[in-house]
Amino acid sequence: MNSWFLRSGWSKGELARQVNRRARQLGAHHISTDTSRVRRWLDGEQPREPIPKILSELFSERFGCVVGVEDIGLRVAHQSPSVGGVDLPWAAPQTVELLSEFSRSDLMLARRGFLGTSLALTAGPALIEPMQRWLVPGPTGRDGARSAERDRSRRSRLSEPELELLESTTAMFRQWDAQCGGGLRRKAVVGQLHEVTDLLQEPQPDETTRRLFHVAAELAELAGWMSYDIGLHPTAQKYFVLALHAAKEAGNRPLGSFVLSMMSRQMIHLGRPDDALELIHLGQYGSRETATPRTQAMLHAMEARAYANMGQPAKVKRAVAMAEDCFADCSKSDRDPDWIRFFSEAELNAENAHSFRDLAYVAGCSPTYAQLARPKMERAVELFSQDDEHQRSYALNLIGMATVHLLQREPEACAEPVKKALRIAKQVRSERVNNRLRKTVDNALRDFGDVAEVVDLTDHLAVHLPESLEAAHAV
Repeated sequence: MNSWFLRSGWSKGELARQVNRRARQLGAHHISTDTSRVRRWLDGEQPREPIPKILSELFSERFGCVVGVEDIGLRVAHQSPSVGGVDLPWAAPQTVELLSEFSRSDLMLARRGFLGTSLALTAGPALIEPMQRWLVPGPTGRDGARSAERDRSRRSRLSEPELELLESTTAMFRQWDAQCGGGLRRKAVVGQLHEVTDLLQEPQPDETTRRLFHVAAELAELAGWMSYDIGLHPTAQKYFVLALHAAKEAGNRPLGSFVLSMMSRQMIHLGRPDDALELIHLGQYGSRETATPRTQAMLHAMEARAYANMGQPAKVKRAVAMAEDCFADCSKSDRDPDWIRFFSEAELNAENAHSFRDLAYVAGCSPTYAQLARPKMERAVELFSQDDEHQRSYALNLIGMATVHLLQREPEACAEPVKKALRIAKQVRSERVNNRLRKTVDNALRDFGDVAEVVDLTDHLAVHLPESLEAAHAV
């Protein structure tokens, strides 16, 4: 652990404060670390759970790559295969059992204050190879007449209006997430997912089972997305994997490709663009004959993000152009499902702007790529400012606009979008928004600490994000 700590540039006090802050986010309020405790860890003491997982996540975020518990010289707590890992059986009964077990554990652990502490992130071939089996056809072996006879003998206690209500409730949860962030309604989504798995454990007609798996896939994806939004990365990854399994059982390839795109987004965030690209290509291949133009546009936009973080400008430009071309083909007659409705003109511009922005960072703060990002980011901010539903996206793109100003050496101009984003952050429970705000202000202070407008941002952080003062130089 010593070498990772020394490379991080943190002091023992800064690391202790970060561990305490992350523990509070996880609900582990009993954790209270100080400088002397950190010193004992560096001397070889094994910290108790959940601290090894917290240290793994903190170092992963600091270095932009997955840093496992073993990598920092600590031991992983024993966990059963059903709780940890992503290489799970691709079969309906096991998928239902795992969804039920994991959602129940999540709810119980959240109440006890140990949320997300029993998992570790998976990356590389250990992640990609199991996901590739999403494309393998499952055993059918169904005789049409016998299936119809069995369906007649199975009387679902779910009426058609009740099924439709379940489906519409998922859309309502998704709207709440867009407005309020992942922290406010996450447990409600997990609770609803657990209820759906209870229904899947009862005998149901085949069509009812398929629709319930579809609902379960959407809820598991949303639970994963909300977990990702508040910084629970191992928990998010497990929900995404289970969502992909449920989408396969529902026979919905486009929904599966959407889940893979969310996994890809997480891998980009964790500094694994190669893994992100593999996941996106898997989603594109699997849904190539069934995805609507809007879904295809989203997948190309995420492909561009992966290429940008790999430093491949020609492929970024090609993927951005493909995303724009596919989006131009969108039509109301496509009957897009609700889960892709978020991918609007604003979101298209936002993703493509961030691709060029990321490319600028990889290319050593290139002014050329920053200039390509600017008009798309400006358009995204303009459109999101007119959208009351997607407030988190508005905040994230205001922060993106600020980063473009910093890349173009316009520190005075970065202050206003940061202030607007801070006001939204107070209303949106999103650790992603908070962390990006802290990091952007930290970068501005590092590069332009003599500019009055930049210095003034620290006061705004103190008002709107009180924890930021202790974390500003460590996130």
